[in-house]
Amino acid sequence: DGAVVGVYRLLRDDQAARAGQFYSEDEYDLSRLKHCNRKVMELGRSCLHRDYRGGAGLYCLWTGLAQYIADHHVEILFGVASFHGTDPQKLAQPLSLLHHRHLAPEALRVNALKPGYQALDILPKDAVDRRAAMIQMPPLIKAYLRLGGYVGEGAFVDRDFNTIDVCLVVDTSRLKETTKTYYSKGVTR
Repeated sequence: DGAVVGVYRLLRDDQAARAGQFYSEDEYDLSRLKHCNRKVMELGRSCLHRDYRGGAGLYCLWTGLAQYIADHHVEILFGVASFHGTDPQKLAQPLSLLHHRHLAPEALRVNALKPGYQALDILPKDAVDRRAAMIQMPPLIKAYLRLGGYVGEGAFVDRDFNTIDVCLVVDTSRLKETTKTYYSKGVTR
């Protein structure tokens, strides 16, 4: 019936330059992304109506995103995703797993800013229980990890919003071919 049931806030690097900055620059030093000589886009504030969450709704939203990425030749996607709460000890398992298994390569590694900086490596690698960590991991973060996403160095504790934020980075050239095919069905180039 034409109703809007899902949205994404998208901000390409050329748009951010005109606006003055990316949204997440209040929490992260993005200089490595801004100067990587590749087309960069920030993803933020995704929202899907509760009746459409899950498989089909997310698939439609991400298929539209794939078309936009193709239309604008975007190479690097990034954005902040949140854990509820501000106590890093309660989130030690998932935060540590992100650090030990999903840290971005140096060339794309953004860094959380002070005073909100929180190290991710709360637990040593051998103390991380992957299953327990994944149970605590928000679905959006899991989805980006399945795409081959990475996290920046450190989290940002946002006391105003009662969250611990991590910055996710996805290099579209590293997406698995099956993933590209799945979300790009019908995408015109």
